[in-house]
Amino acid sequence: MGGPLGAIIGRFPTTGTGMDGDSQTDGGIIRHNRRCRDLVFLFVFIAFWVAMIVNSSFGFNQGNPLRLNYGLDYKGNICGDRHGNPDIRELEVKYYMNPNQVYQSGTKDSQFSLADAKTICLMECPLPAEDGVNFVCDYPEGDIHLSVDDWIDRDYDYFEFLTPDMRNSSLQLQGPCYPVIFPSVNVFWSCQYIARASNSSMKHWQQMGGVAIDENMLIDKTIHKAINSRSAVLKRYVADIGKSWPVLIVCGWILPLFLSVMWLLMIRYFVAGMTWITVILFNALIISVTMFYYIKAGWIGNDPLTVVIGASDPYVTITGREINHLRAATILMTIIMIIAFLTSLAIARRILIATSVLKVAAKVIGEVQALIIFPILPYFVLAIFYLFWFSATLHLFSSGQVQKNDCNANCCSYDLKLNKVSCDNCCGYSVHYTPHIGIAILFHLFGCYWATQFILACSSTVIAGSVASYYWARGEISPEIPFLPVFASLRRLARYSLGSVALGSLVVSVVEWIRFILDSLRRRLKYVDTTSENFMGRTVSSSSQCCLGCIDWTLRSINRNAYIMIAITGKSFCKASSIATGLIMNNILRIGKVNVIGDVILFLGKLCVSLFCALFAFLMLDTYKYKSAHNKISSPLFPVLVCWALGYIVATLFFAVVEMSIDTIILSFCQDAEEHQGNAQYAPPLLMETLDGGGPGEMQRLTQGP
Repeated sequence: MGGPLGAIIGRFPTTGTGMDGDSQTDGGIIRHNRRCRDLVFLFVFIAFWVAMIVNSSFGFNQGNPLRLNYGLDYKGNICGDRHGNPDIRELEVKYYMNPNQVYQSGTKDSQFSLADAKTICLMECPLPAEDGVNFVCDYPEGDIHLSVDDWIDRDYDYFEFLTPDMRNSSLQLQGPCYPVIFPSVNVFWSCQYIARASNSSMKHWQQMGGVAIDENMLIDKTIHKAINSRSAVLKRYVADIGKSWPVLIVCGWILPLFLSVMWLLMIRYFVAGMTWITVILFNALIISVTMFYYIKAGWIGNDPLTVVIGASDPYVTITGREINHLRAATILMTIIMIIAFLTSLAIARRILIATSVLKVAAKVIGEVQALIIFPILPYFVLAIFYLFWFSATLHLFSSGQVQKNDCNANCCSYDLKLNKVSCDNCCGYSVHYTPHIGIAILFHLFGCYWATQFILACSSTVIAGSVASYYWARGEISPEIPFLPVFASLRRLARYSLGSVALGSLVVSVVEWIRFILDSLRRRLKYVDTTSENFMGRTVSSSSQCCLGCIDWTLRSINRNAYIMIAITGKSFCKASSIATGLIMNNILRIGKVNVIGDVILFLGKLCVSLFCALFAFLMLDTYKYKSAHNKISSPLFPVLVCWALGYIVATLFFAVVEMSIDTIILSFCQDAEEHQGNAQYAPPLLMETLDGGGPGEMQRLTQGP
């Protein structure tokens, strides 16, 4: 083991010799000549943060979150943008003016793209007239002396003001006015045609001498295909995060903070009943969340998710990927619910063991009371980081340049500024993304994971140092224990061990991202060539995923114990991992029996907090504000998942007080017993009473194994 820990972190003389021959020059608990460790990785982490800021500044400079929701008109304006030409801040719905262009773009082998079809931004989708023809005319300019507000008040129709040349051009479907022949519905801020032409409008259009208009189903399917593309759905999911920011603040930060503190207080004062309460509450919450998924999937009740914004024809059904994703999530939640219920039954007989383990942490929290409030510090650090990160995410996903398409379209339209039909401006506009934007997004996502792991690791290390102070002082309120040991441990971390924590969090992040990349490649290869997939290929793929999952779980377990030894010994990450692994291997049966059930209960506790956040997020998103018009979210799936993830992270911060207390006490107890021939010398009486359970015989069995 490299030397007795008691000489390092116990009661030692003012001057002495510690592990590796280091001289001890100042007395007290966990005080010896430390030095900075793993400095290279601290510099790597600092460089990473500089890169994160530079990467995010690119997003803030190039991005516009409006692009995630709203389309572009034929001038390159983003619908709903106050900086457009003209000012279209109230016009959020993209409308395709020429139905023949939509049909042409959907035909096979057509060189005309839907992105080049003439579009403008409106407040709502127009409907055909019951008797006559309604028109939607271009933005008023040139000889059309109307303001944008007057144009809106006239339902975008100034056909009566057109000159004979303009009217003739409009009848040729060249503008500036176009007939409303097909009804349309607002599907995520784009008007999707319903291929059911109004007989009255079509008849009047033909009587006016208008050109033939295709009534093929392609005009419906072509627009729907564009709205329902993978990239469009992903953008809407990201936009949902921005729209539901009040939900994220309440359900992702305030609520889990309150619930986690309440859980810690109940552990402190009502530990005997907390295990049963946690198990029962977990099952109730997972059933409730699953039922909400069933409701939104349309399998229970009459309030399913809809892709249509505002009123629509009840006889017209429009589906989308969002609905399919929600139904897939519902099936997954059902499977998880069944597994969770069966697991709860399996561990019911071992609840008393978990209660005994939690008593250890309750005693520590009672002695070092600052542990309850310490997680608030990393909580606020994470809150500031996530505010920055989510804002940068919205801008990065919407970054890119609005550029005119390079098309070979053969079309003409009336230009009000030139006061004539022009065939030079047929190409539309699109947001063009360069490959480096994808790399920037991946780096941004990795940065979030590493930063989160780093902050959680720092919190765990501080808690471990505080609990070690309690243990190696024999559990007494001794003058040798530093005043406010939590802050003493925080000072040691900041001065000596930030590099070690950066290395530990980086290792976990890299392994997790290797899993993510391999899984993405596996799915992509499956889509590219499904015929070449054979039994051997599936076996290799599944085995690699399983192995990486096991490695990830093992590293997380080793890291957690390594952070404890870093807090106690001040050693580097690799050396601390070696010490921790040696203790675990020598005491695997004892640690497993005492700790595994406790870890399960703590995991269920974290899930209780996160599931309650998800349930409350469902309730908030089910209000009128998020189901209509401007603030409508495409699906509750992403906001609920983000609230669940944030709730779990916050719960992890606070539950680490209990988790790290148990692990630190057990590792310290095993090392203490190993140094003193099976009789722990530094364990306080209350701790020995809790771990003993059945008297001296049970203690001997615990410390020496079977």
